[in-house]
Order: sequence, then C-alpha cells, then structure tokens
Amino acid sequence: MAKQIRAIVTTGNGTNCEMEMAQACKLAGFDQVDIVHISELLCGTKRLDDYDFLNLPGGFLDGDDLGSAKAGANRILHARVAGTDEKLFAQFTRFIAQGKLILGVCNGFQLLVKLGMLPGFDGHYDRQSVTLTYNDSGRFEDRWVHLLADPASPCIFTRGLTKVYLPVRHGEGKFIAQDAATLARLQAEHLITLRYCDAQGQPATAYPANPNGSVDAIAGICDATGRIFGLMPHPEAFLHRTNHPRWTREDLPEEGAGLQLFRNAAGFLRNAT
Repeated sequence: MAKQIRAIVTTGNGTNCEMEMAQACKLAGFDQVDIVHISELLCGTKRLDDYDFLNLPGGFLDGDDLGSAKAGANRILHARVAGTDEKLFAQFTRFIAQGKLILGVCNGFQLLVKLGMLPGFDGHYDRQSVTLTYNDSGRFEDRWVHLLADPASPCIFTRGLTKVYLPVRHGEGKFIAQDAATLARLQAEHLITLRYCDAQGQPATAYPANPNGSVDAIAGICDATGRIFGLMPHPEAFLHRTNHPRWTREDLPEEGAGLQLFRNAAGFLRNAT
C-alpha cells in the first residue's frame, strides 16, 4: 500500500492565500489536505504531529503589526497550547526533527525568518539572523518576476527547476541579512535557493526585475536540510496556464510552473523511509 501523505495549510488572523495553497497540495497528489485555523492549533483540537507537510500561506498576519508576521511569530514562540504546558513552537521544532517539510510563501516566508527557522544555521530554529523589510520602491508591488534556481541548493522543493516565472505581491519583501558573515554563509552553503533575474537569466539587482531591492537578488532561501523553504513569489498562484498573464497570447503548458514545487514535496514525502 502506498504511503499516505498529509498536508496542513494554516489560516487565520489575516491570511488570505490558503485556498490556493490547499489546491496546489491537492493537485500535487497529497492524500489529505486540511486548512486549519491557528486557533485550532492553540486550543489543541488540531496538532502538527498529525501531518507531513506544513504550508504557511501569504496574507497580512495581524495586519503586519510590529512588521510583517512579527506578531504571528511572537504568538507561535510564546503561546501555550490550551490545557498543556507545551508551547506551540515545540510542535514546530518536533515537526522539523521528524524530517517533515515546511513551505512559507510571502507572509509565510516572513513568518519563518522572524521565528528564526530560516536560515536555521546549525539546527538553531529560534534565532533570527535575516529579515524581510519594506520594498525600496516604497509601495506594494504586484507583478510577475523571473527567478533563477541554484542547482547546487539542497532545497527539496526546487529540484529540477532552473528558471521560473511567478507573481509577487508584497510591501515588505526586501531580504537583508544581519551582517556580511551571515550573507556569506548563505552564499557559501547554497542556501539562496531562488534569485530574481532578468529575462535572460542574469541575477537582477535593479528594479523592476528585482521588485523590492533584496540584497544579492534573494527571492527565497532554505535551511541546510533543504526541508524548510521560504520565498516571496507565489508558486500557488501559477497552477494552470490560465493563471499566466499572457495565457491568451502564448502557447503554454497546461500545468503552471508553480505546481512543480508542491509535486517535489509530495514525491519526497512519498518516498521517505
């Protein structure tokens, strides 16, 4: 009998991309896909332990008070599950220790970096060393961008990908590291999984190909295991050719390029021992 794989997509407090992310998981072949409100985790009616793939979708957690996803990160780090002495964050670290997968998109990426789960150097998943801050343009950016994947990255989600075209929609997407040493380590360990690039595939430092001013054109990073991945562009927003802005004018494959990230996740979990 084939191994059953289960995905959880969190929602609540300003999240607004959970339906698209759940659909991506279903199309990718997950046997069970549940959209779960964060309050269900906090009151104990749902547990991360019952799933294999955690999806943190985009949106505006808590109205981006204290900065994008910061209030949400504080809740996860410090709130206890009702009726127990366990902090919700303990379920996250146990999830990681069990070899499961986490994907954070846009607001979900912001949440991962502010929790300290990315880049998670040396297995420390509660130490923030990078952040995502206000776009250099000073405004919300809603556009499609070219992305270049690093073939040497350990990232599970981007295996087999080279160049991808996906939409961004964010006001705080500029990636910066706390110091030069942190950035150098990200580069040396190939944890910079995706970079913004121009149409010719060259990393982009200038607007609009780089929509937010991210250092080193960083659009997404993973941890050393490749099992935790965060990115600002939205793969769940390109699941079918009709999602593409030029679908009526170009001969495109039926399947949108974003779906491959979720297929890679399903394949990895299905084959995991």
